[in-house]
Amino acid sequence: MTDLFPPDILRSAESVLAKARAKKLKLATAESCTGGLIAGALTEIAGSSDVFDRGFVTYSNEAKAMTLKVDTNILREHGSVSAETARAMVQGALAFSGANIAVAVTGIAGPGGGSAQKPVGLVHFARVRKGAEPRNVERRFGDLGRTEVRLDTVRQALVMLAEEIDHA
Repeated sequence: MTDLFPPDILRSAESVLAKARAKKLKLATAESCTGGLIAGALTEIAGSSDVFDRGFVTYSNEAKAMTLKVDTNILREHGSVSAETARAMVQGALAFSGANIAVAVTGIAGPGGGSAQKPVGLVHFARVRKGAEPRNVERRFGDLGRTEVRLDTVRQALVMLAEEIDHA
């Protein structure tokens, strides 16, 4: 049987967990376009339960509003794929978990769904730790194909978790 994730993602997930464990931090994820792949990469590593608290998969706007309490005005004014929504998602993940650090992603993996303003491959990320303001990153991966956009999103989210842990 092969691994569910490429080796670089598994190494990154293992590193994130080790860093969080060393600082006694708990992690949470809020995911839209990845459908739980970030949580899946973290929990693919044996022993992750001492660090990974929970993951929220909020694919629809209704799920974002109900589960993470993303304000429907943000969704209406900025759309589900926006920096504002990613920030609201990450704050919700932190508020509704036992985590100290969270990451959120929302984007357009394709093959359809893009526009001139929000093309396929656009992903908004946010990260936050308790007591700090969320930080955003926007990536435009391009139309690489659904799987590659999603895997590149997991890679970037793991980098952001590692960076947030380093600052904790």
